Amino acid sequence: MTHITRRMFLGQTALHSLLSGAGTHHKPTAKRIIYLFQSGGPSQLELFDYKPKLKEKYKEELPDSIRRGQRLTGMSSTQSTFPVVPARFSFSQHGKSGAWVSELLPHTASIVDKLTIVRSVHTEAINHDPAVTFLQTGSQIAGRPSIGSWVNYGLGSEAKNLPAFVVMISPGQGGGGQPLYDRLWGSGFLPTRYQGVKFRSVGDPVLYLKDPDGVGREDRRTYLDSLAEINQAKLAETGDPEIATRIAQYEMAFQMQASVPELTDLSGEPASVIESYGPDARKPGSFAYNCVMARRLAERGVRFIQLYHRDWDHHGSLQKGLPSRCKETDQPAAALVKDLEQRGMLDDTLVVWGGEFGRTVYCQGRLTEDDYGRDHHPRCFTMWFAGGGMKPGTVFGETDDYGYNIVADPVHVHDLQATLLHSLGIDHTRLTFRYAGRYFRLTDVHGSVVRPILNS
Repeated sequence: MTHITRRMFLGQTALHSLLSGAGTHHKPTAKRIIYLFQSGGPSQLELFDYKPKLKEKYKEELPDSIRRGQRLTGMSSTQSTFPVVPARFSFSQHGKSGAWVSELLPHTASIVDKLTIVRSVHTEAINHDPAVTFLQTGSQIAGRPSIGSWVNYGLGSEAKNLPAFVVMISPGQGGGGQPLYDRLWGSGFLPTRYQGVKFRSVGDPVLYLKDPDGVGREDRRTYLDSLAEINQAKLAETGDPEIATRIAQYEMAFQMQASVPELTDLSGEPASVIESYGPDARKPGSFAYNCVMARRLAERGVRFIQLYHRDWDHHGSLQKGLPSRCKETDQPAAALVKDLEQRGMLDDTLVVWGGEFGRTVYCQGRLTEDDYGRDHHPRCFTMWFAGGGMKPGTVFGETDDYGYNIVADPVHVHDLQATLLHSLGIDHTRLTFRYAGRYFRLTDVHGSVVRPILNS
């Protein structure tokens, strides 16, 4: 038995403080977040930000008074002309809110009165990797903790046998899309116990769920108990937070050997529920399947659930590619919101939908009668939110007639992050971690809660 000295005890006490966030700072409106990240930059002009006057400006040069010398990507910088191209899909108003929604999103249109649509989100990054990294970590430079890790650190988990932070990825059927790196759900300089756990789409959702042949459940329990004693002694001696992480991860892995097979067994789900998510809902790795899993994870107390769907990057062939991505995601996303509401979970679950930036009003590359593309546009894009204390049936923010600049109620990425934390009962200025000689937070030294989109 290890002799616990006063110094060791104080070290363990300090370590416990280090590994525990502050908890809530005010009454939360959400217990959990399900973040449906559409990787690649969905075009707001084709989906939510209806600009009927653009039909009169087809092929006209984008005015300098609108562009204002704003920077271009390397893909557009060599263009000698910037022809305006309106959306080639129809829009109509829906619900009591009268929100304009594209024909590409009929299922989302059916739930607009449950949504808070924000058309004035803007970011600082113009290329994919820094833009996604900025949305997920609050910095364009890799190395900071992800938002899910911050939430895990701050609030911990309600789930006893599942991780607090789970990530799932689905590919667009176009076969392309920007790469998504594990650091996007990593813990950065926080202890690694707070990083996201990625569920795989092929084979076992998590590696090594099954014990080797000849190793029973009781054998595994005895082995882990003995290993924990050794690690606890070393932890008391050194105070190394990574030892605490190792102890916690071994125990979580043991619990997941029983919980994950039950989680992924859909045999008990009513056929009507599965069918509501669309034809791919029983296909592991699809966005629809992941939406079903997201609801099941939420039911089991998982705090932060992140779904990434790839291949929204339409520099060309937008008329073909965008409808395909919408077909893959529209019905499942709307079904998730409805399913949560029917189970009485939408009030305390915040669902978030959006990408890393928007698309330009001008055509990138060759404009033809049959096809066009749009470049990256960080100056304005659209996201929507449902449940978790957001004000339903609300459209917030306004862009100019070209959908190029924000003219009312801008929402910066740090404002978005501050608002998500606020819904969970966290003051974004108070959730901090000391590293490299100073205190860090998700929103750096910026961000304000967007109170007009909150229910109270």
